[in-house]
Amino acid sequence: MAKVMVVGANRGIGLELCRQLNARGDEVIATCRSASPALESLGVRVERGVDVTDDASVKALAARLAGEALDVLVINAGVLDNVSLAGLDFDSIRRQFEVNAIGPLRVAAALSPNLHRGSKLAIVTSRMGSITDNGSGGHYGYRMSKAAANMAGASLALDLKPGGVAVVMLHPGFVRTDLTHGRGDCDPPVAARGLIDRIDALTLETTGTFVHANGERLAW
Repeated sequence: MAKVMVVGANRGIGLELCRQLNARGDEVIATCRSASPALESLGVRVERGVDVTDDASVKALAARLAGEALDVLVINAGVLDNVSLAGLDFDSIRRQFEVNAIGPLRVAAALSPNLHRGSKLAIVTSRMGSITDNGSGGHYGYRMSKAAANMAGASLALDLKPGGVAVVMLHPGFVRTDLTHGRGDCDPPVAARGLIDRIDALTLETTGTFVHANGERLAW
């Protein structure tokens, strides 16, 4: 049984990760800004009031977890706004950077003392953060922030490897959630199952990789 923290667990993929991890017997800690009835009903430990864009909030979470070892830390919190060239909204772009790129780094840094040799850190990012794979343009804030999240994860992989902590950047697929306004190619249970499989398979030999939930290695 592993102790797993899922950051951004209130709905969608994060909620489903908590459900499946709890069902297989892992000890799950779920964080959220405010808990949904669906999350409350899972029977997992819920840490409320956690905002990945707020230093004080994340430091308070770290203080509550002081001395607790985490086997797996999954950072799933994210936001998607469709910002086009014709309708550039720089406030939206900044917000997406705060949540999607700076947020994961803030959480990983604050909780790094809870990680130990053999721990795993998974950042749920997106294929839309791949520069090589960008064939359609648009979505400026989301693409840019997810590319930055990938870079943060790549640096974390190098910095944490000497301590025996493996890091992976995960693309869940095009998942039908509130984030995508119900559009997508798969549902959260399928995406979560794939993400869990990728985390289970992660080793120090594969640290720093960017991987689809289906196992496909993705290009930066």
